[in-house]
Amino acid sequence: MADGRLVWQQGSSDPENMAHLDAIAQWWQQLDQQEIELAQRLLPESDDLGAVDWQPQRFDERFTVQAPRVGGITLYWQKPDSKEERSITVRKLELEPRAQRLYIYSQAQRQVVMRVAIPGLNYQTLKLHNPQIVGKASGEGCVLLLRDSGQQLEIELVLDRDGIGQLLASLPG
Repeated sequence: MADGRLVWQQGSSDPENMAHLDAIAQWWQQLDQQEIELAQRLLPESDDLGAVDWQPQRFDERFTVQAPRVGGITLYWQKPDSKEERSITVRKLELEPRAQRLYIYSQAQRQVVMRVAIPGLNYQTLKLHNPQIVGKASGEGCVLLLRDSGQQLEIELVLDRDGIGQLLASLPG
C-alpha cells in the first residue's frame, strides 16, 4: 500500500494477503515483554478508522504484553500477573508499521475495532542524499527548501533567527 499500511482480510483474493498476515504475525510476536496500549472502540457505519476517536478513555488498558502469538486467524496474549491467555479471532487486521499500531477487527463483534499501539512518539525519518537546496529570506528568518527529485519529495523548513543560529551551530566546520 502507498502509506505502508499492511492489510490482511479473511477471504481476500489479494495475492499479498498471506504475506501481509505473516508480516503482521511477526510484528505481533515481537511485542513480547513490551508495554502496549490497548483500546477498543465502536466502528462507525462507514468502517472509516479516521472517524474513530482514539483519545484515551476510561477502559483503555496499558500493560506489558506477554507471549503474543498467532494461531490461524486468532491472536493470543497474556497480561502480567495472569495465567489466563486472552485471544481474539479476527476477520481483518491493519498494521501501520511506521506508527507501530495494529487495528484488530473481531470476527465475533463486527461493530468493534481494537487498537494495539506502542506508547510514545514515533517519528517518521526521511533520508535525502544530496538534495537540491533552495533558500529564501523571509522577514525575520528564512525558508529552506530541500528537494529530492528521485523520491519526489520536497521539505520546507521555515526558520526564525534562533532556528538559523541552531542550524549553523550544528553544522560541522
